[in-house]
Amino acid sequence: MASNQLATVPDVNLVKNVSSPLEEYDALVVVASELDQIAEFVDSSVIKHLQTFSQLHNNFNGEVTVTIIDNVPGKRLIYSPTGPVNRDFDDVRCFSDAASAGVQKALSLGARSPIIASFGSKKYRQANLVTLLAALEATYVPLQIREDVPERKTKVDKLGFFIGQPSPDDSYYEKLINYARAIECGRAVGRDIGGGDPERMAPPRVAEYVQELFSSSPHIKVRIINDKKQFEKSFPLFAAVNRAASGVDRHQGRLIFLEYIGEGEIDTTALLVGKGVTFDTGGLDIKAGGIMAGMSYDKCGAANVTGFFKVLSELQPKQFKAVGVLAVARNNCGEEGYTADEVITSRAGVRIRVGNTDAEGRMVMADPLCYIKELALNEVNPHLFTMATLTGHVIRAYGTNYTAAVDNGPARANETSQKLQAAGDEIGDPFEISTVRREDFAFIADHGEVADVLQCNNQASSATSRGHQFPAAFLARVSGLDKHGQNSNKPLPYTHLDIAGSAGDLPHNPTGRPIPALCQMFLADRVF
Repeated sequence: MASNQLATVPDVNLVKNVSSPLEEYDALVVVASELDQIAEFVDSSVIKHLQTFSQLHNNFNGEVTVTIIDNVPGKRLIYSPTGPVNRDFDDVRCFSDAASAGVQKALSLGARSPIIASFGSKKYRQANLVTLLAALEATYVPLQIREDVPERKTKVDKLGFFIGQPSPDDSYYEKLINYARAIECGRAVGRDIGGGDPERMAPPRVAEYVQELFSSSPHIKVRIINDKKQFEKSFPLFAAVNRAASGVDRHQGRLIFLEYIGEGEIDTTALLVGKGVTFDTGGLDIKAGGIMAGMSYDKCGAANVTGFFKVLSELQPKQFKAVGVLAVARNNCGEEGYTADEVITSRAGVRIRVGNTDAEGRMVMADPLCYIKELALNEVNPHLFTMATLTGHVIRAYGTNYTAAVDNGPARANETSQKLQAAGDEIGDPFEISTVRREDFAFIADHGEVADVLQCNNQASSATSRGHQFPAAFLARVSGLDKHGQNSNKPLPYTHLDIAGSAGDLPHNPTGRPIPALCQMFLADRVF
């Protein structure tokens, strides 16, 4: 196997003074809400220069300003304003937008080692972290460019990071930088797998990438199943989706199991299943009318679960355990394809009638979800998740950029979605909270004698009422999690994350969401 060009994140050095030129850097990117914020930290000539520009530029506070001035690194000054931050509808993404625009402008001018100067916010306590995360994201180079065009494998040599706020202690900002770099390492992995084309990230090559990624990490255990008979025996719904692709070795599915166990007595366990459909033709219910393009991003759930484990390998949080299953398959259209009307019994013993082969995501995840449910019964403080680019309906409901979080009863009692939403709001990774209701369980009930559950209807999810909620009911019912609700002897909190809107789409890079919010919810207090 040829070695992967595994994603690298540039070094970030804490800079303590930007009032004079620093020879090792070649641009200064200022991210601020107003000029008054920066006055005490930069040379007075810089402020006068920017004030002159502000008088000449009607939209000074709304656009990136580039100017040449002696008293900054590389004589390049890029002022990237956040715009207003105090309106009812503003959020911390004002800072990520400004940082991204400023760094991209610096790179377009030829800078290779810019300093990002962040001045934070009284309203948004993680504004500096969000600024650095956006700056790092702007330096990402897609995997296939790194592999195929070596001269373009990096955009920067290093970054400087200046924070114009007093530090709570001497080590706090160093911890912030390390935390941001770890999150970016995870997001880069998510982009690599999620953004790789259908052949570069066909199921066996996803497995190769994951093995190489964690080959030098003793903290992450990797186990892979690739045997069709084992799929059929233990993961029959996954096996059904895999059938049409299984005749081509390079498209044969993989179930990839990941485990992290931190030092000390475990107090929290996260168990995650990621949808990894490397390409979705729709199966025999084929995607027609030009809507098949972009379906290589249907693996972003599994990609981002992998990315979360990359963060764990970097931060090595204590007293925390995580188990992940990547359900990696290709939904091909062929003579071996599973079909509508087929009746299949799940790992949990639930008989399902296939309604539409384009609803393959819930199929590949349901049996792995049953598997982690079985594990969760013996874990400490378990939190179960499925993560998937599952429905067009969630985009219709909430638009792009937002992850829908759908709790079962125990997770709702724990306020899991509310905690995720709060964590996401802090770090610029926003969520909308959705709810599974009795109508969703009624919708999936099969009305014949042969099957218990109907997998899907025959309308597009975006044209179906509650089109992203009833798949969550399907996953709970078919995995057997419905027997672990609030009224059971062993309640298990389960949250379904539909990332169809937040994961990104072609031609843009995948976003790596919701890795930042998961980190903020589970790991931040263990780092700082």
